Amino acid sequence: MENLIQPRVRRPRPQVVTLSDAAATRVREIIDRSEKPYAGLRVGVKNGGCAGSEYVLEYAEEVSPLDEVVEDKGVTILIEPKAVLFLIGTQIDYETTKLASKFVFRNPNQTDACGCGESVTIVEAAEH
Repeated sequence: MENLIQPRVRRPRPQVVTLSDAAATRVREIIDRSEKPYAGLRVGVKNGGCAGSEYVLEYAEEVSPLDEVVEDKGVTILIEPKAVLFLIGTQIDYETTKLASKFVFRNPNQTDACGCGESVTIVEAAEH
């Protein structure tokens, strides 16, 4: 008897996180100048701060087995599994002002932020 069960065809998922041109350029500069090889930029969310959550951004030496891997503008982005639903649709930008240079998250799932901008309130992305 033939196997009549067909594999389920999955629809393409939207890219969880994207980088602005400025952010991609800055990440590539940092990785290229590093003395050790990096597998990519790891992005996550952790509990903390007065608004409830904080973004985590670090350079990763290796890909973890459960990381969501996204390639954008020549940069490998590794997203921690527990952060995926909070980051869907987020663009990471890099801004330079007279007083600071920093990565900025433009997250449609962010509903609030504290006054200093270090802590945010994020809800899980709604299914479309």
